[in-house]
Amino acid sequence: MAITSKEGILKVLAAYNPWWKTGLINPKQTKDYKRFAFYEAMKRLEQTDLRRTVILTGTRRVGKTTIQYQMIEALLEKGVAPQKIVFVSMDHPMLKLSGFNDILECYHENVYAEKDVYYFFDEVQYAQDWDKWLKTIYDMQPDTQIVATGSASPALMKGNQESGAGRWSVIQVPTMSFYEYCGLLNIDLPQLPDKLKITPLLRMTQQQRTAIMMQLSKVQNHFNRYLQVGGFPELALAENDIMAQQIMRDDVVDKVLKRDLPSLYRIRNSTELERIFLYLCNVSSEIVSIEAIAKELNGVSRPTVENYIQYLESANLIYQSWPVDMAGKKVLKARPKIYISDAAIRNAVLMDDSVLTDPVEMGKIVETAVYKHVAAFYYQQATSVGYFRGGKKGKEIDIVVDYPNTGNILIEVKYREGAPIPDDDAIAELCGEAAAAIIVTKNASDFGVHNTKTGKDMLRIPAFAFLYLLGHAEKHGYRGIE
Repeated sequence: MAITSKEGILKVLAAYNPWWKTGLINPKQTKDYKRFAFYEAMKRLEQTDLRRTVILTGTRRVGKTTIQYQMIEALLEKGVAPQKIVFVSMDHPMLKLSGFNDILECYHENVYAEKDVYYFFDEVQYAQDWDKWLKTIYDMQPDTQIVATGSASPALMKGNQESGAGRWSVIQVPTMSFYEYCGLLNIDLPQLPDKLKITPLLRMTQQQRTAIMMQLSKVQNHFNRYLQVGGFPELALAENDIMAQQIMRDDVVDKVLKRDLPSLYRIRNSTELERIFLYLCNVSSEIVSIEAIAKELNGVSRPTVENYIQYLESANLIYQSWPVDMAGKKVLKARPKIYISDAAIRNAVLMDDSVLTDPVEMGKIVETAVYKHVAAFYYQQATSVGYFRGGKKGKEIDIVVDYPNTGNILIEVKYREGAPIPDDDAIAELCGEAAAAIIVTKNASDFGVHNTKTGKDMLRIPAFAFLYLLGHAEKHGYRGIE
């Protein structure tokens, strides 16, 4: 008996597409809260003068499938015929084994014959020759729109370069920002001016800044929980945080390390991959040496370490931050800083209950969160987000938004009491040549102007306020901190 059949495929498709019969989508699948990526994806889908296949990429449990369901709901509400919309989960065993041709033939033969349709492919990278099929559909069906998701960025990016050039728009879906987390939980939110940006806070009076901080203080008490479990929508809504972390370990980490990456990259032994990821969790926010990792993990070769770090980055589990050249200062040997893509992943893996009371660990967690927010904020721009370490003393600036023409944005995370910045700190010495310099602090009272010998003022702003204001600026269309 054949493993797959047209009858079997149709049953699976009908189960995934109940709107063919009801005309409606289950509200449990769509959720009320819509992430920024939803609006970005709908904008691309509705841009009739420049047709693009929309690709949503991000780690597991980040909400990519929910965004697809929300897009389907929006199309149904606009009057698109339910039969013209098909959702295909390429992660389902039956559909994964069937291939594109059998699935699409089954759909068009039994549900909708014409080719002016909306295809929604979930976890598309599991389908054989998926990139060639997307190209073929795009070229041969000019009235068809495609939205696909994938958890493995390099596979998607490679396909974009080879088959999707001029045809695809890739939209990153990071774990939720602190702003999105607060919106999802439907708490009493700060009332802020739409056009409020971050560095103009320097030019405000202390009274004006105090008024803004009074509003921002509404979200302060939610910050620590966000750092523990908040980056994943479903887990943020969970009532049991311990259970949420267990789900994260099982579904976000274990499935990626033991199934997704070994399958995509033909890894025979996933144990080495797991060991490398555990090591990176311990050193998140630190500059790493490939040689040191290979030496520490006895028996793992340098090429294996390099490859596996690339694979982990491809699965959106880590970020690599590379050094930025500044003001003619010689950059020390190029080694990346590694950040776990969401502090909650690191917490779930290490299972350390003391992180919220350990100042060193909290510093790492907050710097990880700040890097993730800044990288996500700027990812669509032609810029990079790295760090600076150079000069005779090898001084460091935690995060540098690389703007060669207009001046860099410098960010130093000092999540501790007092958060001193001596005059000979790198950020104090180099802020005069930067477009902006920001010190991310711990306490709500540590907010205001920091004067330097260069004559250039720096902004001191608490971490919860900085991250919330980044999200506020993103929502209102601003892509620069200035």
